[in-house]
Amino acid sequence: MEDAQKNVFTIIGAVFAAFGASLCCILPVVVAFAGVGSAALGARLEPLRPYFLILTIAILGFAFYRAYRPEKCEPGQACAVPANRRRQRIVLWIVAAVALALTTFPYYAGYLF
Repeated sequence: MEDAQKNVFTIIGAVFAAFGASLCCILPVVVAFAGVGSAALGARLEPLRPYFLILTIAILGFAFYRAYRPEKCEPGQACAVPANRRRQRIVLWIVAAVALALTTFPYYAGYLF
């Protein structure tokens, strides 16, 4: 059970790091759609983008390491059930795809609007 909680926290951390890395570029778009006139926060977060990107890559790397490393499970533990590991890996790949879409947003945002 403890390993499953660590995997969940790692995946959640990766999503938040990816969201932080994309705030400088997505925030002005969200603010514009919301009808708010100021997007200064996004501009203030732009210098922190490389750090958020590094954090995103590190957390996702750790999550993939934890998801694909060989497990030594005792019968009755959550990691002993293959369906649980498969589900964790599917969620991890979905989170990685979302993180990739968020972190590359500045490169394709011009084509969207």
